[in-house]
Amino acid sequence: MRFLHNVMGLWLLMESVREWEKSGETVDLAELLASAEAVTSEVPVFDADDPVFLAPGGMPDRIAAWFGERGLRAPGSRAELVRSILVSLAEAYASTIRAASELSGVPVRTVHLVGGGSQNTLLCRLTAEATGLPVVAGPVEATAIGNVLVQARAHGLVSGDLEALRALVARSFPVTRFEP
Repeated sequence: MRFLHNVMGLWLLMESVREWEKSGETVDLAELLASAEAVTSEVPVFDADDPVFLAPGGMPDRIAAWFGERGLRAPGSRAELVRSILVSLAEAYASTIRAASELSGVPVRTVHLVGGGSQNTLLCRLTAEATGLPVVAGPVEATAIGNVLVQARAHGLVSGDLEALRALVARSFPVTRFEP
């Protein structure tokens, strides 16, 4: 059995950046994430899986409206909004992981965060905190790597079972580990 539940990813952040850039300003993602990391106060958390966030456009305003519709304080600055997005994503990941573990009856011991999100150290750290589990971040191009491995195995260029292929990836691509 394969359990599948899509959790909103960095779409929320990238759509916010796109909206800010529409006004003509340049947004440096590294600086934006550093400013979010510097936020030490608690930020409000929202339901990152709410369908209201699926469509493109106006993401910062839609997030603020989500809070307003519930009588909650919206993030007051751009840095707080970015941190709120990342904390909300980490909470959504934690909730999904708990549900998958309960449904499967298999305890989750490690979270593997791959793709572009694996490069976001704040998201990785917040996910480790929210789940209470270690997070292994990387590889960034996990989908492409998996595709290449399946094709290579089909053509006899590599062999082995799933564990052998995972070991090959682990030897070939560095990962970063985040503890809760």
